[in-house]
Amino acid sequence: MAKARLFRLWLVLGSVFMILLIIVYWDNVGTAHFYLHTSFSRPHPLEGLPTAGQREEKELPADMDEFLEKLLSGGAKQNVLSGKKMEQPSLLASGRPVLSNVEERIRGYDWSTHGAQQSPDLDRRQAERRSVLRELCANASFVFPTKERSFDDIPNYELNHLIVDDRHGVIYCYVPKVACTNWKRVMIVLSESLLDQGAPYRDPLDIPREYVHNSSTHLTFNKFWRRYGRFSRHLMKIKLKKYTKFLFVRDPFVRLISAFRSKFELENEEFYRKFAVPMLKMYSNHTSLPASVSEAFSAGLKVSFANFIQYLLDPHTEKLAPFNEHWRQVHRLCHPCQIDYDFVGKLETLDQDAAQLLRLLKVDKLLHFPPSYRNRTASSWEDDWFAKIPLAWRQQLYKLYEADFVLFGYPKPENLLRD
Repeated sequence: MAKARLFRLWLVLGSVFMILLIIVYWDNVGTAHFYLHTSFSRPHPLEGLPTAGQREEKELPADMDEFLEKLLSGGAKQNVLSGKKMEQPSLLASGRPVLSNVEERIRGYDWSTHGAQQSPDLDRRQAERRSVLRELCANASFVFPTKERSFDDIPNYELNHLIVDDRHGVIYCYVPKVACTNWKRVMIVLSESLLDQGAPYRDPLDIPREYVHNSSTHLTFNKFWRRYGRFSRHLMKIKLKKYTKFLFVRDPFVRLISAFRSKFELENEEFYRKFAVPMLKMYSNHTSLPASVSEAFSAGLKVSFANFIQYLLDPHTEKLAPFNEHWRQVHRLCHPCQIDYDFVGKLETLDQDAAQLLRLLKVDKLLHFPPSYRNRTASSWEDDWFAKIPLAWRQQLYKLYEADFVLFGYPKPENLLRD
């Protein structure tokens, strides 16, 4: 009897010791990241050479990652978030959509090939973008809402744009209307989180669009709470420190034009009911509107670009709900002053930046960024689109998106902000 009690005591003490050892190891190394060998992660302070014991610890098998995940998830049923692949029916052979003439004209898709030219200045350009971002975030005289928050102050629901690939140690903050569909495809290929007839997708463009935007396909920071509970913030910080983090941005006003064209010039039932109907009632004095978007378009009832700008500037808009992700400011989607991004790409230099990023991640042999899906909304269109927008509205709109212009190095559109 005494031996049985002694055995149970040693078992409990041994379990506690193992858990403490795992936590200490987790703090020092991180969770998977034994195969993380990117060439441009942010430099860390030099430390003393590891002892033989430390070398053995860093060479623990990758199964430790799976063990930690099971430990933290409390034995919960594993799904796509914990590594189980989602297999979708292979009804669609390709992710390349068949576009109508109207959709082609409005969205401006470009299916031609764009070669990614190499330049010795790419590294310097990237360093300058990151330097500007970090300097502005540290500049006390440059102030905008949410800037002074710490990472712990960011609500969980505001972290749902951070997609994690544990296989390669990559975190991507997606920004709608900035090539995010194809970057999501790339993340799916890298993480092998989606199967086609039992095998992971290898070509990003083979992934159907509806699967790309299915939230269950991606592991995001927003989902960490269900998976890791109270360990969530701790694990997020570890991954933010260990992983390579990137985002792609775009001229803020051009992004707004692109969002308007995509969501209000094409028949979109969801955006019609949720946004167009209220806009038409409030800013165009329509009291009775068709129930469906097709009926509204047939009757010539469409939201104008001026209506859209009024909606963005209306102080009541965000009292009801935060901006939709398609026109929410990038600094509110990706928190660049709380998250130190390693790579800042731009849509204006998408081909070069995409090729450079995949090369630096050492995955350029696995896949290429799709050269197709190109939205041709250009900065040269701004004058035409804003021609009928009152000057006072343009100036207010710039103030609303000023932080994005400044943080990401876009010039102030002076021609739109003066008579």
